[in-house]
Amino acid sequence: MLEKVVLLSSLAVLIAGMFSPAAHAVNKEYPIHPIAFTQVHFGDLFWTPRLETNRMVTLPYDFKKCEETGRINNFAIAGGLMEGSFEGIRFNDSDVFKIVEGAAYCLSLKPDPELDAYLDDLIAKFAAAQEDDGYLYTIRTIYGDNMPPREAQERWGDLQDGHELYNVGHMYEAAVAHYQATGKRNFLDVALKNADLIYDVFGPKKRIAAPGHEEIEIGLTKLYRISGKEKYLTLAKRFIDARGDKEHRTLYGDRYQDHLPVLQQKEAVGHAVRAGYLYSGMADVAALTGNEDYIQAITTIWKDAVYKKLYLTGGIGAIHHHERFGEAYELPNATAYNETCAAIANAMWNHRLFLLSGEAKYLDVLERVLYNGFLSGVSFGGDTFFYPNPLSSDGKYAFNHGSTERKPWFNCSCCPSNVVRFMPSLPGYVYGQKDDTIYVNLFIAGKADLSLNDVPVQIQQQTRYPWDGDITIRVSPKQEQEFTLNVRVPGWVLGKPLPSDLYTYLDDTPGTVRFTCNGEVITPEIENGFACIQRTWKAGDTVQCTFPMPIRRVVCKENVAANRGRIALERGPIVYCAEWPDNQGHVANLVLPDTAKLTTQWRKDLLHGVITIEGTALALHREKADEELLTQEQPFLAIPYYAWAHRGAGEMAVWLARETGVATPLLPPTLASRSTITTSHTGYNDVTSALNDQLEPASSNDQSIPRFTWWNHKGSIEWVQYTFPESVSVSEVSVYWFDDAPHGECRIPKTWRLRWRDGERWRTVKTKTPRATDKDRWITLPFDTVQTDALRLEAKLQDSFSGGILEWKVK
Repeated sequence: MLEKVVLLSSLAVLIAGMFSPAAHAVNKEYPIHPIAFTQVHFGDLFWTPRLETNRMVTLPYDFKKCEETGRINNFAIAGGLMEGSFEGIRFNDSDVFKIVEGAAYCLSLKPDPELDAYLDDLIAKFAAAQEDDGYLYTIRTIYGDNMPPREAQERWGDLQDGHELYNVGHMYEAAVAHYQATGKRNFLDVALKNADLIYDVFGPKKRIAAPGHEEIEIGLTKLYRISGKEKYLTLAKRFIDARGDKEHRTLYGDRYQDHLPVLQQKEAVGHAVRAGYLYSGMADVAALTGNEDYIQAITTIWKDAVYKKLYLTGGIGAIHHHERFGEAYELPNATAYNETCAAIANAMWNHRLFLLSGEAKYLDVLERVLYNGFLSGVSFGGDTFFYPNPLSSDGKYAFNHGSTERKPWFNCSCCPSNVVRFMPSLPGYVYGQKDDTIYVNLFIAGKADLSLNDVPVQIQQQTRYPWDGDITIRVSPKQEQEFTLNVRVPGWVLGKPLPSDLYTYLDDTPGTVRFTCNGEVITPEIENGFACIQRTWKAGDTVQCTFPMPIRRVVCKENVAANRGRIALERGPIVYCAEWPDNQGHVANLVLPDTAKLTTQWRKDLLHGVITIEGTALALHREKADEELLTQEQPFLAIPYYAWAHRGAGEMAVWLARETGVATPLLPPTLASRSTITTSHTGYNDVTSALNDQLEPASSNDQSIPRFTWWNHKGSIEWVQYTFPESVSVSEVSVYWFDDAPHGECRIPKTWRLRWRDGERWRTVKTKTPRATDKDRWITLPFDTVQTDALRLEAKLQDSFSGGILEWKVK
């Protein structure tokens, strides 16, 4: 067996060639080297339990779900080891590969013979499923010449959406991780055989093509590092350079970052996960080839994202449609997509930009992602997950195919399988090294063992971060040595939530940062966001730094319509939100004036231990819908955003109203809101409560409020019914139709009518005006008064279209 080598993190593994004795030397690399995560050991109360939950709960859970859903059986069936047919989606192979990657990291951290044997059995299935020439794509191998109608009928026939190249990109990453964790070549040989085939098809002077879903570029650079074979790096660069090459291929468009050659792209566009993987792959190739043009391109794109398209939580990908970046400043809250995988891709991208540049601003974004946009995607228990991560919720309606609560698994389960490989990699982000400089990037209690000029050096951190800004760093070289310790000074300490003007603090006064070395106050120079402490170090030298953590009120640039008149709260790296259990059941009606005094409290009993922000807010309500607005003071409490949705479904908001005109007052119950709703059919991801939630639509295509539709029924007669608490006299209804033209498939109905229940019979009301079917306005229908306990609205849908309703009122 080959010598077991040190496994680097899922990001740090990209420079394995410089640390692993079994890997091959490469000509160029990132200027800054991350310290391998197996050399960094957490000892804190924030991240350590999360990593252990990932190892003990998430990893076996994910494998179990892959067994139950046929993802693993697909390999056995393709390899002739069992009978059956393909189950699931064409890219399900990738989920198994990602989980294996996470398992390999866990093996490196802690030996586990049972897990090791399980992986060997799984890898045997991969090898059996691989065709003789190296091809590995289980759906095609199983179906052979009888692929389903929506699938390409030949190899490489649908590179835009087929995922042949995407799947194996994750296989390459997993194979490298497994080889480094165990020294076994069983998986690595499968990966290399496949990569050789793809090089023969797409290498120099062969077919020019771009993968629809980027990822293989990252995997190929890892194969290059571990094997030393230049052709894998060449192939990664060919795939990148093929994007936007309209002279040699048909382009996919900006959803796929394929509208322009990569060196001409200036904006972050399209599917956010694909984009993050592309930019990370470009960074890898740039580091390995010295290509400065790539660096300039991804830096320009980064600036567009951070100045115009980044959520306060570090999330990217605002829009559900195609899971994509929105336009500049298009950052809705309730409908924010912010896929957990996109947060991971954003972390990968920013870490690589730091390794290229040494600038702390990229770590500021990375830290924001880790503590907020990523961490919200997985529960404390480790077995439920968010796919989208919105910044507000009414607790009833799950926008964007998401959920108001974390779910155990998804049909498309890219997020759970991505979490399980990303979580154990986190120690590899904490430190970096360049020549005789050690970088302290993140503040997490524990220790790291590294080597500087062949001299062993141990770094120990003691801190309660992120709850406390006091950090003690003990530096212990085995012998006295001169070097520089670069300690990141977070942007939030200096009065800047992000390295852009997208968000600002109301009070942006920089905090007073204090450094001591061996008890003496020092004033280190700040360079690229790092405090640079250069000295001759000896064992036990101690640096202490204090980062003040006041409560910060955040405001957003006026260009972001969703956040005008609103404020968010931060403390340290943590973004806060208000959630229903702590605020008398509602948060949308709250106003938090700028003058409201806020304090913090450590709550060991709440959400596994958190610091809360507390104060007094104004709650708005009306006794009657048309009467004056009433305000009432009530206690206010905010929790870390990552911890929301652990106590049942209900309202949540990151951005809170600063003034009364922005909040949504609580309204008194109406006849409609007290009614029981039944329907002929309810569309997927829609809720009947949208009909009577008393939210006023801005247009028929208002995507910011819940909706009810009959999707995917088209051209049919459908109905919704209110059953009243008691028999009442009614004489008027108002309906606001949902119509998502031009992109969606819901339209206002062809015709409609209103019926009332008369004992056992349904009768049509006698109307006083024609039944209009206009959109973008309330349609009011007065009729002769009836005494009834139920109304039913029937609609004849347009041919080839479905339909829906945003709100239905009754008088």
